[in-house]
Amino acid sequence: MERGKKRRREEEEIEAENRDANHSLSLEQNLSFSDTNVALRMMRAQFPQFDNVAIQPFILQSQLYSSVKDRTQVDRELELEHVVKRMEEKKQGDVDVFKWFKGHVIESKLEPSIEHEELYALLSLGGQVKDGHISLLINAGLLTRQLIDPNMYWFAIPNIGSILKGLSQGRKELLSLLNRRRYKEMMLAPLEKMRLRLSPLDMRFHLRDLIGSGHLKTAHTPSGIVVQVSKD
Repeated sequence: MERGKKRRREEEEIEAENRDANHSLSLEQNLSFSDTNVALRMMRAQFPQFDNVAIQPFILQSQLYSSVKDRTQVDRELELEHVVKRMEEKKQGDVDVFKWFKGHVIESKLEPSIEHEELYALLSLGGQVKDGHISLLINAGLLTRQLIDPNMYWFAIPNIGSILKGLSQGRKELLSLLNRRRYKEMMLAPLEKMRLRLSPLDMRFHLRDLIGSGHLKTAHTPSGIVVQVSKD
């Protein structure tokens, strides 16, 4: 028993060391990846830590687009294991629906929303679906019902609400910062060390987002990578 606990502690220490090492890498050193899974692990390890909100690391689709060519799964998949564990701890039962959701819905849907009948059909590939299963997914924060069309659901991330405002403001602040510069560009190395006033997310997070979404672009020079505002 003691040997098992010691082994777990050692594994946690190794994971923490890897996380610290990943945080110390500059964006210029790990802007692009040849493998999607490597990119996902790196971005997850570099996700900012928050003291006042319990939120699991998430990755934006645009961030993946900035780093790899594969248009693959995004942040939704990263949240499921934590949600299942939380629901099991609360003894709410019927947690199999989370396995069905991950195995048959998340892995086959790249769109940000899903229609009720399609959701039911995909979940049914895992087992017999009840209305209560849909409620569990909604209560867990994985789905939100659309106001305009209640027959449609948005995919969601638990506890994301408190971060969204900062995400939007951080995008605007970074673009404004670069637009004020003479050539609307800046070297990546000093730029990523700057801190944004209006966002709890770090500069590295926002740079990946805006590069992947096409608002910013990069150019390689003898002095290093330059980040430029994309022309309209």
